Amino acid sequence: MNKPMPLPLRNALLALAITLVIIGTIVYAINYLDRQRLAELDAIQSQLATDTLSLETQFSLLEEAPCEDISAGTALSQEVSNLGDRLSRSEERLGNTNAEVLQLKKQYTLLQIRDYLLTKRLAETCKLSPTTVLYFYSNAPESCADCDRASYALSYLRQTYPSLRVYSFDYDLDLGAVKTLVAVEKVKRNFPAFVINGKRTYGFSDLEEFETRFPKALFESASTTATTTQKK
Repeated sequence: MNKPMPLPLRNALLALAITLVIIGTIVYAINYLDRQRLAELDAIQSQLATDTLSLETQFSLLEEAPCEDISAGTALSQEVSNLGDRLSRSEERLGNTNAEVLQLKKQYTLLQIRDYLLTKRLAETCKLSPTTVLYFYSNAPESCADCDRASYALSYLRQTYPSLRVYSFDYDLDLGAVKTLVAVEKVKRNFPAFVINGKRTYGFSDLEEFETRFPKALFESASTTATTTQKK
């Protein structure tokens, strides 16, 4: 007849089994999340390549396109903004020093600059008056206490006023195009920094004050559009 296993030993083995199950579950979850993150980064990279090609094609078409066909702006700009939101979420999860995230961030930054240049070309060629915002921030520790609030405010304004073009740039990103943009726009290292329709402004206090820095035409056009929609 087999001798019963001592209770302390049985409890110890049971605890070991439970521990192994927990560890196995954690390892599986981490591997699953890593695969999900890599899949998301691959999707963003693929979308960046497609959007970049689309934007470059628009540059070529611009010279021959009648202004009445493009006066509403480029539909791609909204896609660029949505892509930026996805990249920001990946940056939050993986960290702003992750090599893959940084590479995608550089590609996305170049895409934003191309879109900004296209917007300026449209404005000059077709006598348009878009409202554009170049937003500069920094991820360096304690360098931008109000950047998060400024980002939320810009997201709100972009969603509320679809005609508003917002371009966000990491001031410290190791990319020549960003350094050139900073030099051309004469942006100081004072965050958050904004260039609103060519005018430099710094700091953020609250949304109400922030809105006073924008041209009144942005809010008037939105009000006119809303009134027209209601009448229909």
